[in-house]
Amino acid sequence: MQKYFKKKILIPILASAFLFVGVSFQDNFFEIAKQIEIFTTLFKELNTNYVDETNPGDLMDKAIKAMLVSLDPYTVYFNEQDVMKFKINNTGEYTGIGAMITRKEGKLIIKEVYKNFPADKAGIKTGDEIIQIGDVRLSDFNEDASQLFKGAKNTPIDVQFLRQGKKNTAKIILDEVEIKSVPFYAKIDDKTGYIVLAHFSNKASNETKEALLELKKQGAERIVLDLRGNPGGLLNEAVNICNLFVPKNEVIVTTKSKIEKYNNTYKTAFEPVDTAIPLVIIVNSKSASASEIVSGALQDLDRAVIVGSRSFGKGLVQKPVDLTYSTQLKVTISRYYTPSGRCIQALDYAHKDKNGLAIRTEEKNYTAFKTRKGRTVYDGGGIFPDIEMEETKSSPIADALLKNDVIFNYATTYYYKNPNQNGQILSFTDADYQDFKSYIKTQNINFNTETELALKNTLAIAKKEKIDTAILNEYQQLLTSLQKSELEQLDKNKVEIKNLILDEIIKRYQYQEGLYQYYLKNNIEVKKSVTILQNTIEYQKILKL
Repeated sequence: MQKYFKKKILIPILASAFLFVGVSFQDNFFEIAKQIEIFTTLFKELNTNYVDETNPGDLMDKAIKAMLVSLDPYTVYFNEQDVMKFKINNTGEYTGIGAMITRKEGKLIIKEVYKNFPADKAGIKTGDEIIQIGDVRLSDFNEDASQLFKGAKNTPIDVQFLRQGKKNTAKIILDEVEIKSVPFYAKIDDKTGYIVLAHFSNKASNETKEALLELKKQGAERIVLDLRGNPGGLLNEAVNICNLFVPKNEVIVTTKSKIEKYNNTYKTAFEPVDTAIPLVIIVNSKSASASEIVSGALQDLDRAVIVGSRSFGKGLVQKPVDLTYSTQLKVTISRYYTPSGRCIQALDYAHKDKNGLAIRTEEKNYTAFKTRKGRTVYDGGGIFPDIEMEETKSSPIADALLKNDVIFNYATTYYYKNPNQNGQILSFTDADYQDFKSYIKTQNINFNTETELALKNTLAIAKKEKIDTAILNEYQQLLTSLQKSELEQLDKNKVEIKNLILDEIIKRYQYQEGLYQYYLKNNIEVKKSVTILQNTIEYQKILKL
């Protein structure tokens, strides 16, 4: 009777809610109302008549998410569980185990353990595969397994996990977990401070300010701000971080939308900490959104030298909109523009190619803009550094190794083969790299680069069309040639891949803090930043001071 009620009664109620929302759209109200009526009628009839029992909530969740896929990847629907994750990302606080978890190919893997939090205290290690949480075996559990780690503070949770093929058990005691926006800061040398800004939660500017003031107190007369890998976050926090280095009432970012109320100019609102301290910002291809607001604005204002490789290129602004039943829509409402007037959005989601992929702005179509002191900067594809470092660019083979967890899994193997290296790990030698290449061979690892996946997809289509036997020899020759080329790429990009492996290995022994400590003296971007800051004449020349 309860299921019948859900099917017969709940859907018309939802339909009424949707129709009510549609009233506000005066311009195309009839078309919206018409399409909603068609959809709700279909949804009702489907649930009533389909041969097997259906789950209305699951169907609706998939229908909404499929609809939004046709837009940009940042306009997304959050169910109740998703909303909780979104709030955690913005606040950095939650009750849990203090570990990054991923589910891949049906396996729940610990991707990173944070020092001194519950998972670490329980002896959980990066690379462990969780197979059971409490009484729930994950092989039989298809929902979001991370929800099984939620609960009140001090709640004990029994887990079973596989480590190097052996089953182990542990008891994790849930506790409050705070993910810091600034996980690390320290002095590089007597006069240079280093601040890592990992993401833009609602405490990002306060944490950055605290780090800056403490480093100045310790004698820092110049600053390196590391935004590599920072995916962004809250726009207002980006503005406030810029405010640490530029005067009050300075325009940092402007948003433009088809809706008037979303057209805004964001200015600094407070007295700065230091408008003169020399500043270098490091970015890479994974620095996005709010990271690009900070680096782009301070570049346009000639306030910082940008070092590294071109940033991601996300110039779109999202707004969370609360829906019924604790769900939420995060919707793209505007584009943002740096002080010089450039939008650095790289992909045009309104225009897609024949494969349905957003079109990337070509370099020939970039528009030139001027910084405050007349330096030329460009829109169209991320923040381009003042000092571009070719050796820091990401190669396709390295991207494939990361995406397919080849480096991650090798680091796990390395860690258990070398259990007594808890001291300083200062290098990953050529001999170690040969061991990595041997690991790839013995594990029969496929690189699954984009080219390789496209080729395999061609064979799969050929099998459906029953012409695979006719092209099998040519396919195998192409695949062999491609895989040979991929092995050659391992040698061509050895330095980049060795650094990525070393980064992952250091974290296994010394956590995030150990990696940042290593960066202080050994990372090439950090070293370049220090060199620029130490040469006052060169620094001022770059910024035309």
